[in-house]
Amino acid sequence: MNHKIVEPKIMYFGTPVVLVSTLNEDGSPNLAPMSSAWWLGQSCMLGLGKTAKTLENLRRTGECVLNLPSAKMVACVDQLALTTSSSVMPPHKAKMGFAQVKDKFALAGLTPIASELVKPPRVLECPVQLEAIVQRIDSFNADSAAAIEVKIIRVYMDESILNPEKRHLVDTDKWQPLIMSFLEFYGLGQNLHHSRLAQVY
Repeated sequence: MNHKIVEPKIMYFGTPVVLVSTLNEDGSPNLAPMSSAWWLGQSCMLGLGKTAKTLENLRRTGECVLNLPSAKMVACVDQLALTTSSSVMPPHKAKMGFAQVKDKFALAGLTPIASELVKPPRVLECPVQLEAIVQRIDSFNADSAAAIEVKIIRVYMDESILNPEKRHLVDTDKWQPLIMSFLEFYGLGQNLHHSRLAQVY
């Protein structure tokens, strides 16, 4: 090992990609890719920039669906990069070449389906769909972003990734989430080692 002091522009070591569906003010669905998300129990923490349309929608409606795409869906997810459904383009997004897109589901070739406990639609093609309600929104990163705590109120998982003999029902050999690390897409490799924690938790 030969460690060196560096100053990376981002701390994006690797988290699952999430397609967050919300409702715009006119009732149309918005679909936004993000990967600043982590879960604990039945709660999830989301990190979004303060100019994000998704954040605006979450503040107004208090509802969303967290759709987790598989690694096979990477091309669909990448279609949503550099897009916004905001009617007014934030200056920093304009400089980055963002485009205004009204129907993001159509752009990505994805199918909206009705949720049961919230109004935003789920993404049919995503193996995991989590209906959620906002618990709190806090300022984050010197007020340039927001930390949003949501409570998961309903979970849908495709049968292909389930195994009733597993403690948590998910067959981790079959669930292959799309991961983002330092703004690049990755999938999971093979299981490296059996976890002692998994035996007792």
